Amino acid sequence: MICRYRELHKHETVFKGLTGLRVSEFDRLMIDLLPEYEQAEEDRLSHPERVRAIGGGRNFDLTVRDQILLTVIWLRKYPTQEVLGYLFGVSDTSAGRVVKRLLPMLETSGRATMKMPDPGRKKRRQLSDLLADTPELVVVIDTFEQRVQRHKERKQADEHFSGKKKQHTLKSQVAINELNGQVADVADSVVGPTADISLLQQSDLLNRLPEGVGAIADLAYVGIDKLHPEGLAAAPRRKPKNKPRPAEDVVYNRAFSQRRIIVEHTIGRMRRYEAITQTDRHHRQFHTQRVVAIAGLVNRQIAHRFPGLVA
Repeated sequence: MICRYRELHKHETVFKGLTGLRVSEFDRLMIDLLPEYEQAEEDRLSHPERVRAIGGGRNFDLTVRDQILLTVIWLRKYPTQEVLGYLFGVSDTSAGRVVKRLLPMLETSGRATMKMPDPGRKKRRQLSDLLADTPELVVVIDTFEQRVQRHKERKQADEHFSGKKKQHTLKSQVAINELNGQVADVADSVVGPTADISLLQQSDLLNRLPEGVGAIADLAYVGIDKLHPEGLAAAPRRKPKNKPRPAEDVVYNRAFSQRRIIVEHTIGRMRRYEAITQTDRHHRQFHTQRVVAIAGLVNRQIAHRFPGLVA
């Protein structure tokens, strides 16, 4: 049976398994994307180099809804173009063109869902005395890596080789709003060996945070407090060199980890989308677009399922 929305939406469990979204969440996405899709089509049909008049030529085999569905399934399951085309009853090249055309729209939609914490919000998280020296309102920062195909040039291949993962990888940085778990920022993807704190500096995230909003991160970001313009940043306490770790530091780091675990949960949600989990088949192209598009889909899931947590 050909995979189309008109049939698939009748099977909630299958729909969610293929897209990661409930039918109602997908319908909301469709409504939000439609104006941008229509504008893109108008620009395409009005291009000065276009030979045919508007209305001429073949129509798309897939409706707008099915084109969005195809792209979301591609992000979720990351099938080859041949498999994707087979599922939707179109050619592999048609499936590839749909993904290429719709992915930038999903990226824009993803950016629109990202919001920094609001320093003026009255409801704040209560911190224990143990974490009193950490900022009250923060984004939680972390990175993840995706394996990529080895570059044919040795120098380029070496630049992508991550000693930590023992693979050729790309690295992505995300910042999570601690209040609701939604993705607040995604940095441009970089080669895997890039140090986490170097990527943080390249992204200029700390300088873009609203006044009064801090940042916390793991041990890869020791010294982050010196990079924040207001000093509102913290990382776990590192073990003293050639000395046993103080008992109070063990307790502190455990409490700190409990605070920053929310970033691991959100990254876990994102990495259920195979387009950033499987080995990249697209030679490191439009990687940031994929991460941002998926972050937007995850933000929609969180907003729908945990409305009380979303500002």
